Amino acid sequence: MRFQIILIIILSVACQSQSQTEMHEYTNNLIHSTSPYLQQHAHNPVNWQEWNQESLDQAIKEDKPILVSIGYSSCHWCHVMEKESFEDTAVANIMNEYFINIKVDREERPDVDQVYMDAVHAMGLQGGWPLNVFLTPDQKPFYGGTYFPKQGWINLLNSINQAFENNRDKINESADAFTQNLQAKESEKYKLEGDDHTLSKEEIDTVFKVLEKKFDRIDGGVKKSPKFPMPSVWQFLATYYHRTKNEDALKHLEFTLEKIADGGIFDHIGGGFARYSTDEEWHVPHFEKMLYDNGQLLSLYANGYKLTKNQKFERTILETTEWLAREMLDNSGGFYSALDADSEGEEGKFYVWTYEEIQSLAEGDSDMIIEYYDVQPGGNWEGKNALRVVKGEEKLAKKYNMSKDEFLKRVKAFKQKALTERERRVRPGLDDKIIAGWNGLTLSGLSDAYQALQDSSILELANKNAFFIKSLIKDGKLLRFPNKDMEGFMEDYAAVIQGFIKYYETTLDQKYLELAKILIERTEEAFFDESENLYFFSSNNEANLIARKKELFDNVIPSSNSIMAWNLVHLGTHLYDDRLIEKGKSMLGQVKNLMIAEPEYMSNWGQLAMEVSGRFAEVIIIGPKASEFVNKINQSFIPSKIVSGSHTESSHPPFNHKKSLQDGTTIYVCYNKSCKQPTNLLEEAIKELKSLN
Repeated sequence: MRFQIILIIILSVACQSQSQTEMHEYTNNLIHSTSPYLQQHAHNPVNWQEWNQESLDQAIKEDKPILVSIGYSSCHWCHVMEKESFEDTAVANIMNEYFINIKVDREERPDVDQVYMDAVHAMGLQGGWPLNVFLTPDQKPFYGGTYFPKQGWINLLNSINQAFENNRDKINESADAFTQNLQAKESEKYKLEGDDHTLSKEEIDTVFKVLEKKFDRIDGGVKKSPKFPMPSVWQFLATYYHRTKNEDALKHLEFTLEKIADGGIFDHIGGGFARYSTDEEWHVPHFEKMLYDNGQLLSLYANGYKLTKNQKFERTILETTEWLAREMLDNSGGFYSALDADSEGEEGKFYVWTYEEIQSLAEGDSDMIIEYYDVQPGGNWEGKNALRVVKGEEKLAKKYNMSKDEFLKRVKAFKQKALTERERRVRPGLDDKIIAGWNGLTLSGLSDAYQALQDSSILELANKNAFFIKSLIKDGKLLRFPNKDMEGFMEDYAAVIQGFIKYYETTLDQKYLELAKILIERTEEAFFDESENLYFFSSNNEANLIARKKELFDNVIPSSNSIMAWNLVHLGTHLYDDRLIEKGKSMLGQVKNLMIAEPEYMSNWGQLAMEVSGRFAEVIIIGPKASEFVNKINQSFIPSKIVSGSHTESSHPPFNHKKSLQDGTTIYVCYNKSCKQPTNLLEEAIKELKSLN
């Protein structure tokens, strides 16, 4: 019955596009918002309101359906729908007469986005952004979708109003059913059970084979279009190679990372990655740049470099960190959230080039640069050129009679000139929100990148960022934003805790391990659900939602629960806290069957499962060269370990009962608190660690 009302609505929607409408001046309640995305809609003729108790109460008082429209500042199709529909007074009049209209920035309120995205999926409809969902006055969803052309949107609004007036009982019935689905427990929905957290060799190979069937052997990644980088999938492959020494896994990992770095999804002039590629070749991106992607990709390329010493990965890391410092860094040490895809009303305009522009900038090297970046006289995308690398450096260097080093030197000089020229253009919009969790992901990325390259400029960025994130902790709680008294969500806590652990293992600054412990304690108090052995996405203080959701599946960002399982095992090992370790392993155990069946979307869980299925090392270093030894160890990819260090002897775990040998820097390699013979020889300890599998 609940699908009948959806069918009625769908059949009544026409999808003819309309011409662009005129701009109209207007001011609504979003003018008071701190969100750049909501501010973009503050002068729409639609009576937009923020998601708060006042707007929800108004819906009940006026007995009107709620329209929740969710997006983010760098979303291209969000801008398109605004220009076509939300800036049009005729459309606005319909919306204002029949609905309570609420705008939500999904980056500010990911909990609201998560609930109603799940609702749209439960309806069997396509999700995405902008996400437009219709609710009963008591917030229960009954229909939704993404982008609608203007006439289709008008038809839908009128159909929803008629259905609400004439078929209220059916709407309520549908809404109740969808709400029950949203409130169902994850353990029941996905049959989470079991306590065996380990994977046998056969199970590990089975998981790899499931993934392997999806490999794109021509363009890298997996066979699909559009293509998202999905860092956790390739981190899984790195860990799988470390565990099994399967050369095919390493080969496809390196091939994929090269293809992504060569594609137009990477900004070859300014550094940094766009959100995804619209095609299977990684060529034409959706041009917005998100902090969360770039933080994770720093980690991925760092681990790729640790495994292969591929110089292209080194250059990719350096250019991405330079972009972060140049365009995304706030004076506080925090990083902004995103750059828009559009400038001057056109997607990608800031980033694409004409043939003549490249020819002029490259001067005497124009033939070489044009060939290297696949620059075509008529453009390689919609009449312009989205730069990508299609021929290898060695091959082109040989063709143009120079060494590879000389070739790369000339490419670098061209890129600097092109960057200077590009800076004269109208820049894409900057979303200057500073989000705790995304900064946590970036702190992990910077820590991993410094470990791999030992570049002091990267460490300096990490130091600034760690200090900033520390300032977001108030009275044991983590704030999501520096300028708003709003507690973080589970994604914030999980990413920041992991960032602090990785930063400690990079710098040996003990206070960040202590801060990680404080944040773990807060998550147990405010987020943990004992009945399901998982963490809620929002705290127990959060109101105004019809369901408290839990993140289980790894997507473009790993799920907060999979990151927390990693945090519990790693921090528990650092602190010699068996309760934390067992808690993380028990979370892992109950998702094991799901992980084997759906490895692409459980890949972060899979990494941890492989780590704890073999020997897990505790590396403890004491002595004046502790930092130097840690830096050497960290240059190798050894995921199944923790590293602790102290420049002096200490009575605190894990350093208690451990002494420096012969007053020199001493390394203890331990397994489950049982240590092998300590050594002063760094090479001996590294050899032992590299034998882990």
